[in-house]
Amino acid sequence: MFHIRQFAAAVTALLLIAAALLFSVVNSRAQGQIGGCEDAAELAVLPSPLVPWKGAPLRVIFAAEKPLEGELSLIGPDGNVAAKSRERHGGPPYFWLAEVAAPAAGTWHAKLAAADCGTITREIAVRAAEPPRPQGSEGSLWPLRNTWNRETENLYSAWIEKLFDAPLDATLSWKALHEVLRDRSRNVLFNHLGLREDSMGMIVRPDCADLPYFLRAYFAFKMGLPFGYTKCTRGGGGEGPKCHGWWNIQNLEPPPAPEPPPEQQIASPAGVVEMFRPPVPQPAATPTSRLASLKRLGLAAGFGEYLRSAVADGVHSGTGRTALNDDNTDYYPVPLKEETLRPGTVYADPYGHILVLAKRVPQSEDAGGVFLAVDAQPDGTVARKRFWRGNFLFAQDPALGGPGFKRFRPIVRDKNGGLRRLTNAEIAKDAQYGDFSLDQARLSIEDFYDRMDDVMSPAPLDPLRAIKEAIAALEEQVKARVTSVENGRKFQTSGRGDAAMPDGPAIFETTGAWEDFATPARDLRLLIAIDVVRTFPDRVARRPERYAMPKGKTVADVKTELEGVLASELAARTFSYTRSDGSAWTLALKDVLERAADLEMAYNLNDCVELRWGAPDKSTEASTCKRHAPSAQRAKMTEYRAWFRERRRPPRA
Repeated sequence: MFHIRQFAAAVTALLLIAAALLFSVVNSRAQGQIGGCEDAAELAVLPSPLVPWKGAPLRVIFAAEKPLEGELSLIGPDGNVAAKSRERHGGPPYFWLAEVAAPAAGTWHAKLAAADCGTITREIAVRAAEPPRPQGSEGSLWPLRNTWNRETENLYSAWIEKLFDAPLDATLSWKALHEVLRDRSRNVLFNHLGLREDSMGMIVRPDCADLPYFLRAYFAFKMGLPFGYTKCTRGGGGEGPKCHGWWNIQNLEPPPAPEPPPEQQIASPAGVVEMFRPPVPQPAATPTSRLASLKRLGLAAGFGEYLRSAVADGVHSGTGRTALNDDNTDYYPVPLKEETLRPGTVYADPYGHILVLAKRVPQSEDAGGVFLAVDAQPDGTVARKRFWRGNFLFAQDPALGGPGFKRFRPIVRDKNGGLRRLTNAEIAKDAQYGDFSLDQARLSIEDFYDRMDDVMSPAPLDPLRAIKEAIAALEEQVKARVTSVENGRKFQTSGRGDAAMPDGPAIFETTGAWEDFATPARDLRLLIAIDVVRTFPDRVARRPERYAMPKGKTVADVKTELEGVLASELAARTFSYTRSDGSAWTLALKDVLERAADLEMAYNLNDCVELRWGAPDKSTEASTCKRHAPSAQRAKMTEYRAWFRERRRPPRA
């Protein structure tokens, strides 16, 4: 009989082999003909699963810092090419991906035939039998096998890009993040640990602030990397958010002490009313006992519970808005350059929304450059959006904190094995990173967007094409609102009654049904987006050197032409929403711009959907409206309307 100690030893040996494999493919350099070229490319290779075997698909990513030209091939033990790909993704980092659905047991060779570097080869051992499932380790929620560095960061970026990849004109939206993670065609790390961890029905439903942490934690869990999060305030009293305690997978935050339930009367089946005293309050769990309780669930289930009960409860939008020069944070600011704005980079807007960059599409002869990002909404929806002024808000106000593009602060192990975060000064000097920058703190609003235009599209843009791309971005945002408003309509039909409306600035940031289905923050961004499109011809006239002006035409001529294109495009682009009676109603983008003033009062989920789309009173469109928010809520909306009219979100008191 296979003794338990022998089993544990086998598991340990496999993990050591896997760790050695990852160390070799991520950190080491092939010998012989490769030399300095591969070093310059800073190549990282990731085979998946962690311990490959013939019963699981073999997926391989080659990621490089430099834009090598080449073809990736997976060559089986018999010497035949089983899969190959010339498609290079990303930039930077650049990566290739290949997969074999049913690999034969034996030694495989992953080869990147690079024009400038010869052939770069990695050996991958594929087992004949399913390996024992990995186990936890002492003193940590999951085993640590790797370190954060340039190679693992590049693999993280490649994983993010593949996870949310699709043609530029595709609309990507999921009801929850777990729908993406369970898609093995997107998730290169699907069941990477061999625990069937992505097939066990785990629910992963982050809001916007949780999303970057959930993605980072998921990758760290699969790759055996450190992870932690900081507890921060939301800011207030004229100051931005500040952070205090930092918790990580070695030192877990204890859960809050349970609130004793109030004394309550409970009717027994016999009709006798009994009084139950509340239980004696128990002391809060210590970090050690919380770690032990999560580990008892098993590696995969413990990770899922950690996301739900620790990370989701520990972070919020204020965590992303800490001052740019603060060391005691989870994020640090980076320069606005294409080399630093990589997939996985986080964007924190000053009003509380968080997005994660997912892809850069370089400028071409036919189109301007684009940054694509993903975000999550309070209702759990995860969607892809393009960078533009309507989605990525920017402002400089100390009371709001430090907005802009940021990366996760590297977590390293000290000489005693404990975890700590690098300081800003250490990041600036670290050869693996070196990208800490306070440049964004010195930019005005217009300077920020001008700089981003230059990063996305270094060459002058065709003004006609540029305005159409801006209109397309607005259309994308309006169609996303259709989903949000429809979710609110479904809440209304659920019979749960009116949702409570918070007071003051809390309408933008609260919990419960209002947070899930009301749209004040989203509508504020939409109003700003409307302004951007409406004034686009003026923007071209303000900065004509940024655009490739047609020969023989003055700036005034081009502005007039753009105004004509704007009118025709807004009238031609249409969308439909579901009215209160279930019928569809079609509007044009032109209607949305004309109703901008009405949309200043259209965010309350207790109003009918017709009112939320600004339907004129007593119109045919509004005839199906049978529901209005309580008068007290409408009075508060009237009081708060100035925030929307002035396109500003008030700071917390």
